Amino acid sequence: MAALPVPLLALALLVLAGCGGPGAAGQRRKEMVLSEKVNQLMEWASKRSVIRMNGDKFRRLVKAPPRNYSVIVMFTALQPHRQCVVCKQADEEYQILANSWRYSSAFTNKIFFAMVDFDEGSDVFQMLNMNSAPTFINFPAKGKPKRGDTYELQVRGFAAEQLARWVADRTDVHIRVIRPPNYAGPLMLGLLLAVIGGLVYLRGSNLDFLYNKTGWAFAALCFVLAMTSGQMWNHIRGPPYAHKNPHTGQVNYIHGSSQAQFVAETHIVLLFNGGVTLGMVLLHEAATSDMDVGKRKIMCIAGIGLVVLFFSWLLSVFRSKYHGYPY
Repeated sequence: MAALPVPLLALALLVLAGCGGPGAAGQRRKEMVLSEKVNQLMEWASKRSVIRMNGDKFRRLVKAPPRNYSVIVMFTALQPHRQCVVCKQADEEYQILANSWRYSSAFTNKIFFAMVDFDEGSDVFQMLNMNSAPTFINFPAKGKPKRGDTYELQVRGFAAEQLARWVADRTDVHIRVIRPPNYAGPLMLGLLLAVIGGLVYLRGSNLDFLYNKTGWAFAALCFVLAMTSGQMWNHIRGPPYAHKNPHTGQVNYIHGSSQAQFVAETHIVLLFNGGVTLGMVLLHEAATSDMDVGKRKIMCIAGIGLVVLFFSWLLSVFRSKYHGYPY
């Protein structure tokens, strides 16, 4: 092969130096693709906080490199014929979290929130070997998702605040959850104060009802039953009401772990505790009241029956959650 003349050789070297060689060209193409992906996501995020994706969008914007942003994806089944009540409840909390991030002053293109519905991206469910919904997965900016990038829904619940803590742990992005104003609490408080004020006004000359021990005891008992059944835990964690298996359709009202519970489980435990308490009250009345012997015997038998029945059911719930307990 003939050698290039010196002027042409110098020109070729200058061109290669200006272009940076094949490696620099590949880097520029990579940066262009990344810029297009980020711009596309930012455009969609400006219109909707949670970006809906099908299989093609998911593979192109989430799975395929390059990517310098994290994507939180909720895999769900929101269509009515799927009858996934938990999916709808989780979606409401997920929307609150995404809106809190989208409209915050700290919003950047470092993280995006997306959703893949089963009826719009069943191929994505198959690709990820996913057989339950809802499921939250963090796809980090670098590498593949690790074990901690899958949200433990059954343990933490799907409250927006819990999701925000998990997002901060996986991405270092701290989101201050801002919920829409809820006027139910103030309205109920106002109604309660109005009722109390009306009673005081109507019975201003006779306030003996405020010294009624039975009334105060009943109110205290209701509060104790609500707290011991786990109402405060539900308020903090925001667990689902129940869990429905998407394959068999079976609904579980009792959580299989001692580290979590469903809202329905709280109601069941409250009912069982109430039944045991009622049985105890009947036994006490049978032993201390001045009624005739026949009625006291009936109350005693009813009290024993309630205690045995509801306490047995309570133990069965305990046994299903604490596996291996030495009974």
